[in-house]
Amino acid sequence: MLRFLKGVVGGSGTGLKDLPYNIGDPYPSAWGSWTHHRGTSKDDDGGSAVSIFSLSGSNALDGHLAAGRNGVKRLRTVRHPNILSFLHSTEVESVEGSSSRVTIYIVTEPVMPLSEKIKELGLEGAQRDEYYAWGLNQIAKAVSFLNNDCKLVHGNVCLASVVVTPTLDWKLHAFDVLSEFDGSNGNATGPMLQYEWLIGSQYKPMELAKSDWVAIRKSPPWAIDSWGLGCLIYELFSGMKLGKTEELRNTSSIPKSLLQDYQRLLSSMPSRRMNTAKLLENSEYFQNKLVDTIHFMEILTLKDSVEKDTFFRKLPNLAEQLPRPIVLKKLLPLLASALEFGSAAAPALTALLKMGSWLSSEEFSVKVLPTIVKLFSSNDRAVRVSLLQHIDQYGESLSAQVVDEQVFPHVATGFSDTSAFLRELTLKSMLVLAPKLSQRTISGSLLKYLSKLQVDEEPAIRTNTTILLGNIASHLNEGTRKRVLINAFTVRALRDTFSPARGAGVMALCATSSYYDINEIATRILPNVVVLTIDPDSDVRSKSFQAAEQFLQIVKQYHETNVGGTAGAASTGISSIPGNASLLGWAMSSLTSKGKPSEQAPLAPANSGVPLSSTTSNASSVMDSPSIAPARVNSSGDLADQPVPESPTSTDGWGEIENGIHEEQGSDKDGWDDIEPLEEPKPSPALASIQAAQKRPVSQPVPQQKAQAASVRPKSTGRATKDEDDDLWGSIAAPAPKTNKKPLNVKSATALDDDDPWAAIAAPPPTTRAKPLVAGRGRGKPAAPKLGAQRINRTSSSGM
Repeated sequence: MLRFLKGVVGGSGTGLKDLPYNIGDPYPSAWGSWTHHRGTSKDDDGGSAVSIFSLSGSNALDGHLAAGRNGVKRLRTVRHPNILSFLHSTEVESVEGSSSRVTIYIVTEPVMPLSEKIKELGLEGAQRDEYYAWGLNQIAKAVSFLNNDCKLVHGNVCLASVVVTPTLDWKLHAFDVLSEFDGSNGNATGPMLQYEWLIGSQYKPMELAKSDWVAIRKSPPWAIDSWGLGCLIYELFSGMKLGKTEELRNTSSIPKSLLQDYQRLLSSMPSRRMNTAKLLENSEYFQNKLVDTIHFMEILTLKDSVEKDTFFRKLPNLAEQLPRPIVLKKLLPLLASALEFGSAAAPALTALLKMGSWLSSEEFSVKVLPTIVKLFSSNDRAVRVSLLQHIDQYGESLSAQVVDEQVFPHVATGFSDTSAFLRELTLKSMLVLAPKLSQRTISGSLLKYLSKLQVDEEPAIRTNTTILLGNIASHLNEGTRKRVLINAFTVRALRDTFSPARGAGVMALCATSSYYDINEIATRILPNVVVLTIDPDSDVRSKSFQAAEQFLQIVKQYHETNVGGTAGAASTGISSIPGNASLLGWAMSSLTSKGKPSEQAPLAPANSGVPLSSTTSNASSVMDSPSIAPARVNSSGDLADQPVPESPTSTDGWGEIENGIHEEQGSDKDGWDDIEPLEEPKPSPALASIQAAQKRPVSQPVPQQKAQAASVRPKSTGRATKDEDDDLWGSIAAPAPKTNKKPLNVKSATALDDDDPWAAIAAPPPTTRAKPLVAGRGRGKPAAPKLGAQRINRTSSSGM
């Protein structure tokens, strides 16, 4: 029982060997007779840092040890954010020869002496004053808490009794002299501070130096510690340790805004000394940007959404004006914690990334990235948008494993989001994330999302999906490239009703030309590219001419290198023209966020003939207009022998997509497997066929003879119906215009002139057949009497 009580009073451990901490190198300075050591914990694998204070005495009755035990007890029981945090303590007795030695150990949070931290930071001018103001603010709060709330007297507030945490917070310690204020016992004459002899004479106010305990008990509780705070201010700004009390009269180094309060703290009359609580309220010295910013962050949960939004929008610019070390070690952790726990608004992410850019790559990975990864699981749409908008600032720092396992599953939800703006941002983020994804994720998930986005209702999203596929082609395995690229570019992109989408398809083909063999170039790519040389859009035409020249050059190279060779060499891959594999820029962005244009700047090529940025409504109207549909030509007749795949059954036009994960080659269910080259007849020289092709992908009869191919009119309506059933593009073809009741290649009711090139697409002549009337106005069943209509009809008939 006695051992237990001794452990409670004297320490919380049983001996040095049982101390769960490693004692490291000491700091050059510490308060009083204590030694301040660096230390690490033995309990965790990382060896988290701690501070260990040790005090030794020749025997258990040494006065320094008694004061040290008082300090241990006080530090353990007094808790405040600006007072050093206690972790562990123990008392060890060791025998050295014939004498014994007792050592007290106190383990606290990791700190270093204030004098050492000031030298390390090396702040000067206004930034030094701002940091000192913040530190003095914290020490004044700790002293005010002891004096006003706890009725305790610290007794020795000075530079040596202040330590600094890794986040640059100042904390008060050295509680060996700490004692209760005995002001109620006015008749007592004994010392109120049992260990006042530990205080240096230069730090003692006049009444304490004279040991006038009657005057001390009649003074306010803060009188002694207010004097000590004045000594701390002098040592801070003079840069020297106080040697004697008279040096306090030298005020040349004290800031003018603090001078009056400094003099009131050091008043010769104890009753007139300034209370530290009033110092915080009245002094204009503490009203600066750093103090206000940190204070706002510390009480962030008490602020409303408007105040938070305003603050975080100003924070990036404000952070540049504050001392850089304080921003990185104090503000950055506060901001990361606020974002992680949801108390910060979405604009705070911009400030977090701005501060993170000032860190080294190793520090960024430790201090910023974990918070960002956790934010991806947030359901706040504003946070998700902000993460995607700034992904280029941190995406490269994410490891492939983190992206594949933690980031992508959350980002992928944006592909099917109801907000078109969020879908587009999700799409653009893949340019950074896709290179870090595994082949299983790309084939089993990403390509399925992209296949749906290529038929998205927003033309900007369709366009940028094509560009993204061109940019990530190098990260697809060979089997996936064979199955996806040509189908995605020629079948969908080149046949899109939106002209920038067609231009993007042409550019994507050029950028990925090294992945196609000579057969694909000659039979699938060139026929689809050449037809766009007569596209209504000039930009698409110019890109098509460039692409045609590039692919013809590849074919010509193949011819020159294979003269006299065998036909079997045709299946070998062809190298692209140098310089065509560079990244494609985002073609356009027609989406808006909260009614404002997207902040993502368009990255259209300089030779674009049509402005690519437009509003959503404009883009949609252009997309629906049949007048800009790309012209198409029929594929080579050599493709007629290829097997025709079954018609896809899925509603999105890419065939049935399963949820299974594909292997290296994978099953052909990723969205592009059901698309094959289109069987079409040879192009007619007549203008009618060109215009019909520009209208929409129209099914035309398979040529039987050259004479039939030269004819402008189709053979019969029945033949057209049969070809529609065999049309491979039926599942992805654009819907027919609502005004067309019949296919354009069906004969009109009136006989057409064989020499008229416009006959095939001419509008049918008006007929005399009456259209059905609306219900209630037909002849078969008389409508209910309506006075206005009946009177007009009777008057009209009588007039006739």
